[in-house]
Amino acid sequence: MNGVEYMIGSPQLAAKAVRPFSDEICDFAAVLSAELMKSAREFPDVGAFAFYCRKANVCRLKASFGDLGNRLGRGVCFHIAPSNIPVNFAFSWFFSLLAGNLNIVRVPSGSFAQTDIICRALEKTLKNYKEIEKRNLFVRYASDLKTTETFSLLSDARMIWGGDKTVASIKAIRAKPRCIDIAFADRYSIAIINAESIARSDEEKIAKLAEDFYNDTYLVDQNACSSPRLILWTNADETAKERFWDAVFHCVRKRYKIQAVTAVNKYVKLCEDAIELDLIKTVRRDSTLYVISLHSLPYEAERLREEGGYFYEYDLRNPEELETFVTDKFQTLTYFGMEAETLRSFVINNSLRGIDRVAPIGRALNIDIIWDGFNLIETLSRVVRVG
Repeated sequence: MNGVEYMIGSPQLAAKAVRPFSDEICDFAAVLSAELMKSAREFPDVGAFAFYCRKANVCRLKASFGDLGNRLGRGVCFHIAPSNIPVNFAFSWFFSLLAGNLNIVRVPSGSFAQTDIICRALEKTLKNYKEIEKRNLFVRYASDLKTTETFSLLSDARMIWGGDKTVASIKAIRAKPRCIDIAFADRYSIAIINAESIARSDEEKIAKLAEDFYNDTYLVDQNACSSPRLILWTNADETAKERFWDAVFHCVRKRYKIQAVTAVNKYVKLCEDAIELDLIKTVRRDSTLYVISLHSLPYEAERLREEGGYFYEYDLRNPEELETFVTDKFQTLTYFGMEAETLRSFVINNSLRGIDRVAPIGRALNIDIIWDGFNLIETLSRVVRVG
């Protein structure tokens, strides 16, 4: 096909899917992990993927599914990864690989060192696993509906990552009649912090919290759906809040370089918010950190969205406020100073329309086999049933 760069693998994929978590796949994952670990220190997101692929984790995942003897991969899975998250394509592919599928992966078109590192490691490792190499193809091409249709018509499943419009446009493209689509569209994430826990924590713990928060947000410029944009405070205390944001700013000054266009966009957004929202105050710690304190929550959380270190905060008066605020757009709730099980029980017992995941601050980007409410191994494989 014109304009398609075949990066890794052959356009002629092997014909057969295999069982989930085959011994060869598990062995391959361990070798790939070791190769990627060489770049883990320089790129934490590459390190996170390498850590996920390690042998101990793959064995843990396999054991969690019990007997998989009656399952096979669905066939060919086509992955359309987001263009602004450099490592997402690798996780998407890896989940489908573990499920036993053949894969066609559209690699992000953007220039990311992390993407190049992962592709080089894949190419090197696959040379010693020829059967796996035959079942996987990595391509790169500019947005083109005809090319996407060609790959879609080969596919038994599609993993679609992107905004609502992207997902809708790809879903409209022809595919096999039995092809299943797993769509990861726009989502919104929040964090909840107990101010009393901030007050009780020593400086070392606060510094670690700030670093974890940085990794959840600034590391991807808040582009990930799981990156929090709104911070909810319980037992709100201005001193504790100030202590937290000071620690975050200290971390930001050491590690973050803001792009000029991001700085301009943030200022424009600040002006819009000052006009449209019910604000208590706004705090700018230079162009890298804006904190917008809300007097009330807007009807639509989607209005509370900007990138590059632009955060909203709100003093939660009682948990019931979330019942009307949380919609099906909400994905991840990260927390500090709270109990995960308490938060999960609140979501379930109150039948909240959204929040599929509860995780401590610092693990917002830790993608896993269960994501956006989907169990990807089960969804990407089929059951061969007797009777």
